[in-house]
Amino acid sequence: MTTPNKRLPRRLPGWAKVLTAVVVVLVVMFAGISLSLLPGLRDLFGTETRDRSGPALLKSIQDMSRYDAASGNFQVVVDLEKDAKYLPDALRGTRTLYVGAGTVDAYVDLGKLGDDDVKVNDDRTSATLRLPHALLGKPALDPDRSYAVSKQRGLLDRLGDLFSDNPNGEQAVQKLAVKHIGEAAKDSELTTRAEKNTTDMLKGLLSSLGFKEVTVAYGA
Repeated sequence: MTTPNKRLPRRLPGWAKVLTAVVVVLVVMFAGISLSLLPGLRDLFGTETRDRSGPALLKSIQDMSRYDAASGNFQVVVDLEKDAKYLPDALRGTRTLYVGAGTVDAYVDLGKLGDDDVKVNDDRTSATLRLPHALLGKPALDPDRSYAVSKQRGLLDRLGDLFSDNPNGEQAVQKLAVKHIGEAAKDSELTTRAEKNTTDMLKGLLSSLGFKEVTVAYGA
């Protein structure tokens, strides 16, 4: 009695395995696009957001002695492009167009006033104050008014986002936006406006206390 020969399953050639892997990757990539185009599927497979954050803890308290005398609103368009040296942009590379909006405050540090910086005459009708020059605070990016206009990514970058903990991160363009906003504040007249507003505030305050002549100067 003879037993029938069992035919072993044919092994896929190497090129077929590579083609299958590419097809699977493309299906995963375009699945997100399909969900966004079909509202019904998006609702079916949508995610629900829950805020499980703990309470905020107070770490420290710092007394402030500065007078915030002016605030500037700035907006900058950041165009950040990263290319690979020997690969085409369609395969490896990113380009992000980002609109960053933020504010910069200008202040006068009244806590640096010494005894020699304030002079009052005997009958308390005249006062002379010498204050330090106004300074700029750190730029603060407003997330409600900042947004990415467009994002272009190569195929390898898209694949990397699938396995990344922070896909499509915008830290780089946000840092550039903060940098450019800070530079724009330095080139503006924000500190000049802050010193003028501080002078007007002090003159109004001292005049209400009975001083008839108030002089405010800035510098060491």
